[in-house]
Amino acid sequence: MPAPSRQTAILAAVGAFGIWGLFPVYWKALAHVPALEVAAHRLFWSFVAVFAFLLIRGQLRNLRQLNQRQWALLCLSGGVIASNWGIYVWAVAQERVVEASLGYFISPLMSVALGVVVLGERLDRVRWMAVGLAAAGVLWLTVRAGGLPWIALCLASSFALYGLVRKHLDVDAVTGLAAETCLWAVPAAIAVATLSLPAQHPPVDWWLLAGGGAITALPLALYALAARGMPLASLGLMQYFAPTCQLLLGVLLYQEPFDAARLAGFACIWAALALHLAQGWRSTR
Repeated sequence: MPAPSRQTAILAAVGAFGIWGLFPVYWKALAHVPALEVAAHRLFWSFVAVFAFLLIRGQLRNLRQLNQRQWALLCLSGGVIASNWGIYVWAVAQERVVEASLGYFISPLMSVALGVVVLGERLDRVRWMAVGLAAAGVLWLTVRAGGLPWIALCLASSFALYGLVRKHLDVDAVTGLAAETCLWAVPAAIAVATLSLPAQHPPVDWWLLAGGGAITALPLALYALAARGMPLASLGLMQYFAPTCQLLLGVLLYQEPFDAARLAGFACIWAALALHLAQGWRSTR
């Protein structure tokens, strides 16, 4: 299949990150539903959406081509990303969108840390400075809040761990998500049947719960399309559009606190990201 044009890839990337950036609005509409129930629906309906996508495109054979090792790793990555989804949905319902956005700002630096600890990768001086700045920002936020920003750290570490597992798999994004959700579809279906009674929710809730599958799968498919048509460095720079939108929604729309002390902690992390991205761009060039 030929790669998409650069213009198509850019539009796909804007679509993917735009949807991710507006995630709080969607999940906020389900804030009255228990987070575990929403996460179960999200996992189950994601499987339905991705399976239908592969069926329409005639690519179900991709699943049959996966070997035993790939299935095992995809089971692991599926469990990790499902926990990430559940934590995020809970955070939005608890009016902690700002802290959730922090997790996705930290995630790339958490990936760097995992590369050093798990893969034995070596960092240059600039990247060590970036990791140090990010750690200082988290420490500052911890001191000011009187406790660890555990939502941000859980989201960042689970997403970074997910990336680490998927790094060792030569599987495209959509096929991988189909396998991950397929492996967890039965437990998710049992949870849905157990937790969701037909008379428990109005019709609009059922539409939103089922639509959570498509709203999860669509940006991933757009991201996969964008990755095939534009440089990875450019795509990496664009990914911060999503947590920036989430941060703005948390502060401006949902009126979550964002005082000067919290801004100082975020500033350290933004500076760390700037160093990390600049060094990555320099290396790519």
